[in-house]
Amino acid sequence: MPESSTLPTISEIGEDLLRINLFQRIAALLIPFGCVAGYGYFAQKRLWIPAIACLVYLSFVTYGSISHDLVHRTLGLPRFLNETFLTLVELLAFRSGHAYRKSHLHHHARFPHDDDIEGSAAWMSLFRSLLEGVVFQYRSIKWTLNLKSADRALVIGECVAILVALAICFGSFPVTPVLAVYASLMIAGSWIIPLVTSHVPHNPEGRGELQQTLRFRGRLLSILALEHLYHLEHHLYPMVPHHHWPTLARRLDPYFDQAGIKSVVLWF
Repeated sequence: MPESSTLPTISEIGEDLLRINLFQRIAALLIPFGCVAGYGYFAQKRLWIPAIACLVYLSFVTYGSISHDLVHRTLGLPRFLNETFLTLVELLAFRSGHAYRKSHLHHHARFPHDDDIEGSAAWMSLFRSLLEGVVFQYRSIKWTLNLKSADRALVIGECVAILVALAICFGSFPVTPVLAVYASLMIAGSWIIPLVTSHVPHNPEGRGELQQTLRFRGRLLSILALEHLYHLEHHLYPMVPHHHWPTLARRLDPYFDQAGIKSVVLWF
């Protein structure tokens, strides 16, 4: 089987995958805040099904794709603007954006080693990975602060902002439950992160990059995962923004087939 060192370069696959247009860039930055506004509108009218749907989608497009692009700086933004939105977008989910960056980039560099905090759930049982979700954000922040990196003060500031936001959300409960419900749902939504980003897509005992992350395909999985299927492709080409993950996957399919990488498909 070919090794990952023989992967085609991004130039061979197509450097068009590195570029997004202005509309895509603006939409990526506005969608998270639009989800929050949608939740507020529907929740105030007690239309809880569409309100919750807004937060489910927000969970997908923060940690899973838009925040993810901000972590990797693939949206083509000026550095200050990128870092500002990384903080703001992740604060919508009561998470530290810069702790996310530290743990995630370390995951890319170190998986499946023991010091990979983000990838540790890949070694856990299904039940244990669900329990890990309850403490993962705390562990990620603590791990980042222990690094004493240049971002340490920024992470501390994000943590203070999270605590203030939570105090406002739950303190407003006697007036309206809308903010407290929002905070509760977003925190609970973050509990599945180790399951869906580590336990499900990874095989830590695989030999090399091509075997350590699963290849997902199929229309049904694509719908269920809102086109967030492409963990293997992202590990191999982290410089590609999420807008082009499906195209990247199609262009890599012949290589994966030749390398004997089987696809995980749910029915069709």
